[in-house]
Formats: sequence, structure tokens, C-alpha cells
Amino acid sequence: MILLSTEHSRTLDMEAQSEWGFNVFSLIEAAGRLCADTFVKAFPGKFLKPPRITVVAGTGNNAADAMVILRHWLLCGLADPSSSFVIASRAPKDGETEPWAQLFLSLQKMKVTIIVIGEQGTGNREQGIGNILAQSDIIIDGIAGTGLKGPLRGAALEMVNIVNSLSAASFVLSVDIPSGNFDEWKQGMPIIEAGITLAIEPQKFCLYNPAARPYAGTILPVEGIFPKELIAKYRGAELLDWTFAQRRISKIRPDSYKNKRGSVELRAGSPGTTGAALVAARGAQAAGAGLIRLVADDDIYPILASQVSGIMVSLESAENNEFFPDAIVMGPGWGRTKDRSQVLQKALLKEKEGVPLILDADAIELVRDTVFNGNVILTPHPGELSRYTGLEQNELLNNPAPLLLKYASRNNAVIISKGHVITIASPDGRLGVLDGMIPGLASGGSGDLLAGFCGAIAARMNREKKFDAYNCAAAAAALLIASGKSMNMVNRFTDPLELANTAADLAGAAWLGK
Repeated sequence: MILLSTEHSRTLDMEAQSEWGFNVFSLIEAAGRLCADTFVKAFPGKFLKPPRITVVAGTGNNAADAMVILRHWLLCGLADPSSSFVIASRAPKDGETEPWAQLFLSLQKMKVTIIVIGEQGTGNREQGIGNILAQSDIIIDGIAGTGLKGPLRGAALEMVNIVNSLSAASFVLSVDIPSGNFDEWKQGMPIIEAGITLAIEPQKFCLYNPAARPYAGTILPVEGIFPKELIAKYRGAELLDWTFAQRRISKIRPDSYKNKRGSVELRAGSPGTTGAALVAARGAQAAGAGLIRLVADDDIYPILASQVSGIMVSLESAENNEFFPDAIVMGPGWGRTKDRSQVLQKALLKEKEGVPLILDADAIELVRDTVFNGNVILTPHPGELSRYTGLEQNELLNNPAPLLLKYASRNNAVIISKGHVITIASPDGRLGVLDGMIPGLASGGSGDLLAGFCGAIAARMNREKKFDAYNCAAAAAALLIASGKSMNMVNRFTDPLELANTAADLAGAAWLGK
């Protein structure tokens, strides 16, 4: 699924009208009705009896979409005019024929109570409007949409502040994007706090900027408004998931043996962080590596060797020249002592020869100014990414895509920016996004698993001479998110080794057999 900037989304909308015969009224009617039906399908319990519904509306097409939703529910008998309200920033002027003005008139004729914020004689309007909203079962946010050019102000800001002041019991439904969000949104700018966002295809990239993502709540895609052929003309980021990403990795032949499945060399762990090495190694097993060699410092060798099965543990001091890895993973719990740089330099020589190199955690700190040869995947969390780029975390969380693409191109490496939203940038301009929002993954070990997943997938791709760092990263990150969302992991805190077992089930189902 393609993610577009709000600017490109507006361009697509205009092309649909000017060249494809979709007039603005037909697009708004289709969007509103499909949004309404999508919501009812997802939340049928909200309509066991007619809910109390309030639309908060600005003066754009987003407001028209929101009012179509209410009108559709009224026409279908799912809502009742006596318990329906519209709070509008202003009333239409004489002669105005924009879609929102026509919908305003339509709902007015249908006996829906309409309150205009700018009108005199409404008494203590903020308190009165607040009371209506507080008593609503569903609040439909139609204040502002993709046409926003800067922070909300005036009546729109007033409506957002009133809605956001309500208790968490109020159910806020945003149409397309939460009002206040746009491509240049930054933390601290006003934005609606939605429980559900009905995201109209093509979805907007700004929904998935990490700092803005929590304000959208649960995102429900709404498809079938624009022709697929029209959407395909526009290049944007990919919204990735496991079903889609797993197909980029070839299946394992039934006659494969361990070397054909790829060998991984893993350098990880130090005193106090041996768990990171174990988790990363288990991640490589779960994602299908045929052979794993964990190279350990002498002082932690006894700890690691006693806790693994099916994994070779070798002493750092005992050089093994008979192991030829198909991929190398370095960094989980590794530390940044002087000897690490020397070991890393040897790995960089292998990367130059075409061996995939996955750098996580401490290893990322050691390669800040290195330009690679196109065979490297970096897996930083926000703090590590900030240190790697020299940029503030807030700047990276507000709109990471252009910055990630810049550093991916500059250093010739694929970057996986970890977090509640995962963003993947490739030197060739490919950009992928995975929607996480899984609190159970926010614990030590999840990133180590991801590094192991990357190592296993990269090793097998390299063994088959099909290594593509971006597709490898996409599959590994999607496997992590899918594992966290699986039925046996939802709504519980887990040990990362349990998560690895779930990942092994998913990866096996995807890549084993016919």
C-alpha cells in the first residue's frame, strides 16, 4: 500500500477530478459513505441503538466527508436527527456552493441541530459546546484535512482544544487524518486526539510519523474511492506488513541442508549483557539460519556456551579460519572498547567483498562516518539514531523519512529506524513503514531479535545470490511486528525468547514447504 504526502494526495485528488471524470461531489459522497460503512463494520456495537453523534466541522472537504458520514447513518436509520449535532466553525454565506456548504444545508433540512461557533447569542458557548460533546457517543472530527498549511488557529483551534479537553470516555473519530496533522507537523502543534482514524486510500505519510502516530489511535483503511491505476502513478513510501513482506523472500527447498539455509556469524555480548547475545542468536535461529556461530569474549564464554543449543559458541581469542559466514551480525550488548573497532574493521573488509553486515546497538556507534559498499543494514533505536546523525531525537521523530533517506544515501546503507513506528530507508530511495504501536515490544531484547532476524534472512539471500538489503530489512521488521501482534502475544508482557518462538512459527509457515 502506498503512502503519500498531503501535497501529492491533493494533486491526485485534482487529477481524479480533471482527467478521470470524478467530480468533487462524487468523491466526497463516496469517501463519506465508505468511511461510514467501514466504521459500522468495525464497531457494530455502537449502533445497537441510535448513538448520540456530533460532527465538529470546518469549511473544507474534510468537513463535507464528516457530514456525509452522519447523513449516511441518518438515511440508513442508524442515527436519529434528534440526537445528532453539528458544531460548525461558521455558516455558509449566500451563494456558497462548496460541498461543505451543501452538506450543511442538507443536515439542517433533516432537522439536525447545528451550532455555529461564530454566532452571537449562544450563551457560554465553550461550556455549552463542551456539554454537547461530552454527552456524545461518537464525535466525528471534520475540522481540518490535507489542505492545512500550518498550525491550527481561530475557530478550528478552539474546536480542537474543546474536544481534547474531554474525558477519555468520549469516542473521537477522525476522517482521513486527525485535524491539525500535516506534512510539517511538529511536536507541540495542536492536533486532535482521535480514538479511530478512517484513513482514506492512498493513506497519508504524516499519519505514520512517529511523533504524530499516537494521535491517530487505531487506523482503519478505507479503500475503493480512487482507481488503483491512478494511485499507482504516484510514488510514495510503502506501508509494509508481514503478509506482503514475506513474499519477497524465497521459500526454502525441501532438499536444503544447513549450509544452503545460510550461516551467520554473531558478535555480541559483554559482561552484564550476555542476554543480548543469546536473544540475537535465537532470533537468527527463529528466522531460519542454518548455522550460527556466536563469537564470545573469553570471560563470558562459559555463560553463553552453557545456555545455547544448536548454536556454536567460539572464543574470541581462538580465531576460526574455517568458518565462512554468509552474513555477519555485530553489536547487541557488545560494548565499545578499543578492540571492538579492530574486529569491526575486519568485518568491513568482508562487507566490501559482498558479505551482508548487520550493525546494531554499540556497533552503530563505531561506524558513524563510514561509507559502506551497499551490503550494510543499520538497526538503531531513536537514541542511537540521534547519536549516529548528530540530530535531536525530536527532529527525527517528527518527520524521519527525508533525514533517513539522506543518511542512507550518504553512507550507502539501509537504515531501520526502530520504535512504535518502524521506518526503513534505502540508498536507492526506497522507503518503507511498519505500523507497530505494540507496547509489549517496548522492552529490552526486541531490537536484538530484529538484528538476529536480519542476519538469518540476509545469510540465506546471500547464499542464494539474491541479497537485497531493503527487502531483507522489510521482511525482518515485518516478522518482528507480526510476532508482537500474534494472538498468543497480544495483551501480555513477554520474554523476548518467547517472542522468538512465535517468530519461528510465522517464519516457518511462510518459508518452509511448498
